[in-house]
Amino acid sequence: MIGTVLALGGGGFSMSDDGSSAIDDHLLDLTGRSVPKVCFVPTASGDADTYAQRFEAAFAGRAKTSVLSLFCNEPWGCTDPQMLLDQDVVYVGGGSTANLLAVWRLHGLPALLEKAAAGGTILAGISAGMNCWFSSSSTDSFGPLAPLDDGLGFLAGSACPHYLGEPGRRESYLGWVGAGVLPGGYAVDEYAAARFVDGELVEAVCERPDRPVLRVERGHDGATETPVAVRNLRPAS
Repeated sequence: MIGTVLALGGGGFSMSDDGSSAIDDHLLDLTGRSVPKVCFVPTASGDADTYAQRFEAAFAGRAKTSVLSLFCNEPWGCTDPQMLLDQDVVYVGGGSTANLLAVWRLHGLPALLEKAAAGGTILAGISAGMNCWFSSSSTDSFGPLAPLDDGLGFLAGSACPHYLGEPGRRESYLGWVGAGVLPGGYAVDEYAAARFVDGELVEAVCERPDRPVLRVERGHDGATETPVAVRNLRPAS
């Protein structure tokens, strides 16, 4: 069974002006360690240097950070992906879901990530880093939004990040689920995240108010949305 997966529809350090994020703080707390080992995997962005550098700055001093660059970018170089088995958190960045999946499969990451998760490593990610864990998803990997039925399948069903944050996300996802093009799944807005344990949703959180997480299923007259209770990590004082 896959252990814990934290799926971010948006938010985290990469959508923060100063790198601070209540969702990222929550992720570190989930490890139960004072200084957890966190590996950032920026494959979906083509291992963009600035993305990895922002990660290192955001987690400096509160985690033992590393970056797995499958493109062998400096200063990280070519690292054996087996290092994923020694992490408390694997944090996957956003970008192209389709490219991420293709590169990961060439490097044998799916089996390694499954083994790491079974051993207690928390799998997390934003946008493409959310999509990858599900069986299918809504993606802009090919330009226009399109359904992608090619995920890892660690989590059953489909995923849609940026649900209300990007034009067309909600409408297209509802259309695909309603027509049976994609199976039912979870829609997660920006600055919100859904936590799964052994494949089951156990909690939804947000770092800004009124950021929904919804269960989307096919009904008789199209797709239906069922709101999930969301805990605000930054409640109003």
